[in-house]
Amino acid sequence: MIEINKRQDIRKMDVEQLKSWLATHGEKGFRAKQVFEWIWKKSAHSFDEMTNLSLATRQLLNEHFLIHSLDIAKQQQSNDGTIKSAFKLFDGNLVEGVLIPAADRMTACVSSQVGCSLTCKFCATGYMDRKRNLEAGEIYDQVVAIARQAEGSFKAPLTNIVYMGMGEPLLNYANVLESIAHITSPEGLNMSPRRITVSTAGIAKMIKKLGDDEVKFRLALSLHAANDEKRNQIMPINESNSLDNLAEALNYFYKKTGNRITFEYIVFNNFNDTLQDAKELWEFTKRVPARVNIIEYNPIAEADFKNTEAARLDKFAAYLEDRGVSVHVRRSRGKDIDAACGQLANKEAA
Repeated sequence: MIEINKRQDIRKMDVEQLKSWLATHGEKGFRAKQVFEWIWKKSAHSFDEMTNLSLATRQLLNEHFLIHSLDIAKQQQSNDGTIKSAFKLFDGNLVEGVLIPAADRMTACVSSQVGCSLTCKFCATGYMDRKRNLEAGEIYDQVVAIARQAEGSFKAPLTNIVYMGMGEPLLNYANVLESIAHITSPEGLNMSPRRITVSTAGIAKMIKKLGDDEVKFRLALSLHAANDEKRNQIMPINESNSLDNLAEALNYFYKKTGNRITFEYIVFNNFNDTLQDAKELWEFTKRVPARVNIIEYNPIAEADFKNTEAARLDKFAAYLEDRGVSVHVRRSRGKDIDAACGQLANKEAA
């Protein structure tokens, strides 16, 4: 008969739960804080690393708990320095994380789900099934792995985190917020929440919940079209979360948090790149206090979308800037590797 391993991941417990558990097993309660410091501050993945605990305590923890870890299944480095990793989780599933180096910052892009349920037509992850949500510890581990890549390859610390990888963060709300709590806590990685951005395809009720929870991190909306008809074509989530509903939710979020929103806008050739599209986007920015990131598209095999021409992109950006919109053009990174979100994990899983 096969014995089932009943050990649970200790990172699913909070410090009070662990303190209580240790007390019932004859251990001092303060050991819980020591264990949590190893887990969330020092990023330990083995109880044997916890050298300020007695051997007996470490053995006790090993008997009842484990710490799920992730491995790098494949890593690609672009000519522009971008490092993309396919991370293998404890159950064999794959997710992606990216290190995006720049002169003034090192940014980690992390995933929140294995696959995605939203079926956005331009996104490689949208053509994958959503298999499960990531645990808070699995999101945290991506950040730690990418921070080590930044130190190892560029001798620079990680400065920013964007939740823009695989999955919809607001459909994994509790784990995403818990991961951010550990990343920003002085008892964790102690990163400023102002350096963290969570990107959503647009789920109005969950955006309002972020406002109610008075989160400190920044919020980005993957917009990509500022009229409902076009947005419905590429983002089915818009059919139940119209632009009117999103504008209301975003303003609610802004009033509750004071955090200005970013609109992410990928420019697709001959779809959303005309001056009329720019006018609609400008009008939408008047409804919601927001800056605009215009993004070059990384084409994928599953979709026919192509990046717009440089001249059209420049005219689009200039139209907005001339009307006082804060605009940043984000050039495509990693063009010589599997740059689009979901491509590498999809390839490795095949």
